[in-house]
Amino acid sequence: MNAAPTPASAPATDARRWLITGANSGFGASFTRAALAAGDLVVAAVRRPETMAELVAEHPDQLSVVALDVADPEQCRQAVETAERTFGHIDVLVNNAGFGTLGAVEETSEDELRYAMDVMFFGAMRLTRLVLPSMRRRRSGTIVQMTSMGGLLAFAGVGAYCAAKGALEQASEALAAETAPLGIRVLIVEPGAFRTEFATALQAAGTIADYDATVGPVREGLGSSHGKQPGDPDKAAAALLAALDLPNPPLRLALGDDAASMIREKLAAVAADLDATAHLGTGAAINFP
Repeated sequence: MNAAPTPASAPATDARRWLITGANSGFGASFTRAALAAGDLVVAAVRRPETMAELVAEHPDQLSVVALDVADPEQCRQAVETAERTFGHIDVLVNNAGFGTLGAVEETSEDELRYAMDVMFFGAMRLTRLVLPSMRRRRSGTIVQMTSMGGLLAFAGVGAYCAAKGALEQASEALAAETAPLGIRVLIVEPGAFRTEFATALQAAGTIADYDATVGPVREGLGSSHGKQPGDPDKAAAALLAALDLPNPPLRLALGDDAASMIREKLAAVAADLDATAHLGTGAAINFP
């Protein structure tokens, strides 16, 4: 398969041009199929381009594929250049590539933590910076950051994963404020448990017995959840497309009943902490004469 495809012929004038990372599985595959069904044009950026052969054959004028490891700066640059050359520009960047990590903070090595950040934070921000110049020139474009409900909350055993997703959330919130006057939108998507390959592709750290009581149940629960998650990735894709069509889209889109309820619980806990410590934290300004 050609990793640097030639321009597609006569695309519809109203078709959106997408660049989707991790497009061959999970949410990425569902987003790709939904965009194609809507008549849009997609450059699918994946580590193994051969996995897209069947879908390319079904949509030869709408879908192109480029090899991409988001941790590789040069491949990121080439992917964006290829997408812009193939379909003229990028209307929607979806930073979807990622993986799950499992282990207590102490169990997680520095190399494991750095790799999680490299893929799910630095890789996403690298691609974001690469598409922004063209979007700024056109005063148009949308950047979709696939984080997780774990971008706003964390629990035992997923510290590295949530750290990477949380960093992406915070940088993206700043980005949204910076680019809104330029016509560029940012959408942070926060899924809960969806029926993807996530639970089968967890990168697990070494174990320390003292954490069996806290991390052990999480390790067992995530490992046995494959195929039982309540969320439908195709419905998530439909929700994404609907959100992109809103005249005033939100900054965040929580997907799944579990994500909505757990995020609400997190926000309530933060509010409770603020109330409980208000007598300590307020009135701390320097008293001027």
